[in-house]
Amino acid sequence: MTAAGDIVARISHQQDIYFRIEQIASIKGERRAVLKGLNLRLLADAPLGDLRPKTSADLARYMRNEAKLIYERLNRVLDQRKAETDDQREYFEIPGRVLHLDGDRDYLDQCIKTYHQLGLEAQGICKPEMEQPKVIYEILQENPADILVLTGHDGFLHGKRDFRNVDNYRSSRYFVESVRQARRFQANKDALVIFAGACQSHYEAILAAGANFASSPQRTLIHAFDPVFIVERIAFTPLDQTISLKDILQHTITGTDGVGGIETRGQLRRGYPRSPY
Repeated sequence: MTAAGDIVARISHQQDIYFRIEQIASIKGERRAVLKGLNLRLLADAPLGDLRPKTSADLARYMRNEAKLIYERLNRVLDQRKAETDDQREYFEIPGRVLHLDGDRDYLDQCIKTYHQLGLEAQGICKPEMEQPKVIYEILQENPADILVLTGHDGFLHGKRDFRNVDNYRSSRYFVESVRQARRFQANKDALVIFAGACQSHYEAILAAGANFASSPQRTLIHAFDPVFIVERIAFTPLDQTISLKDILQHTITGTDGVGGIETRGQLRRGYPRSPY
């Protein structure tokens, strides 16, 4: 018997993504499950008959492959950073500070842990997507940051066809308004760098609102850690350099189908001389 908390995959989608059942509800007389992706920023629903429960062995294999993927990305990032800093050892570095608002506590905790593994000062605040526009201005006043991340869950609504209409998305309008409110606080795109969006988000509308980076150009799914790898490159690129868009997007898991952005200056400040203490 399928129940809330179970790990499942959708038969109709070749069981490609593993989900946790958040709740089961009756929608128009049909029993459907609300699903949250384990590693993709996707909130979806599906009829119970379309779900295939996964065993603990299935889950272990899935998470092992996931861990391998993240490990490879982390090593690539750290190797590149080491190559960039080998000639700058007499300097000390102050990378950009990160403020991350997320509609999902599990994803937020994972992201904050990874920021810290990457040597970043990062603060995380869990706020539902629809609440983020109401609080972001005040939060920015109280929490100085160089890089702002606005994420959670999104998705193109079932039965809709117009990809240009922001109201046809689960959360895109909230991300758009949050970016607008953040730009009221700091209009300069190089003084406050913003990443916003989640799976299938309205990429063009979020960028038009003032974000530097957003999801999703091809309305595809994005990985929970895609914002983290983008932020790492922003935070460790010197202020006097413009971030290479091709380079930064190669560090992500979903690539240019899932995320994109505009030319932006880095947020790394170098200091001299380095103290021996």
